[in-house]
Amino acid sequence: MLQIRVADLTDAFGFGVAGNFAGHLEQAGEAPDFRSVQADAIDAPKGIFPWYAPGDPSFLGTFPVTSDSLVLPPSESNLRLQIEPEVGVVFTVGYDPEGRIVSLVPTAVGAFNDCSIRRPWANKISEKKNWGPASKGFAKLLFEVSDIDPTGGLRTLRIASFLRRDDEVHEYGIDSPAAEYSYCGERLIAWMLDRLAHQVALPETPLEDVGALVRSSGRPERAVVGIGATRYTDFGERNFLDVGDESIVIVYDEVVVGRGDVMFAVANRAEFELAGASVVTQLVSGPAA
Repeated sequence: MLQIRVADLTDAFGFGVAGNFAGHLEQAGEAPDFRSVQADAIDAPKGIFPWYAPGDPSFLGTFPVTSDSLVLPPSESNLRLQIEPEVGVVFTVGYDPEGRIVSLVPTAVGAFNDCSIRRPWANKISEKKNWGPASKGFAKLLFEVSDIDPTGGLRTLRIASFLRRDDEVHEYGIDSPAAEYSYCGERLIAWMLDRLAHQVALPETPLEDVGALVRSSGRPERAVVGIGATRYTDFGERNFLDVGDESIVIVYDEVVVGRGDVMFAVANRAEFELAGASVVTQLVSGPAA
């Protein structure tokens, strides 16, 4: 496995894939936002969205990723934050002479929390994704991969997530095989390249021109991509993050460690002792004064 410093990823562009796990958008209450989006196929994701653009003058220019903390945004009425448990992928990015992205080569995958604010007034997905320096989570220990195929790099990986509250542990997302993403492997990469080339910002959709943002960020050599959140448990669908909670996302190799072992470790605050697992645990705190 590969040890990383999340702070070293400040030069990497960050974006996500919306609607890549059947049922998640409906549970999150965001399916209506995509009524005007025409998907290529019935099982296709809805689009891509930015959550970090190095050097951008907007809120997207703030690096939002940590490995241990999650800071709530300044007070809003009816503040609702949810863990979004995903596989995060580190890609090497290739460009043609005109600056268009022509290749995305995966090098590592791990536990990623694409934490979201359910803001009904938000016009774009990005407005729910980056509210400051500690609004995303990525593990320090990743699986080295050369592909993200369902029969290759993702074949034996599973995604689990938990909320630790008042010393009680609750399953937050449904423990799911990473190979069950609607799009993964070369199919997902080809689709992302197409979206980076052709997705545009339209007022009637929550999507943006992510390819243009990548170019304006100076053509970063790396990208960190959350490839989609799993479905929630009943608890995860109904409960939102609060100060003192701990958000836990684990991507684990089911050949090395079983689901019961994962749950036992989390219940005993020993998730970082698991073999064959990429783990990010974030303590939730209030906004800085």
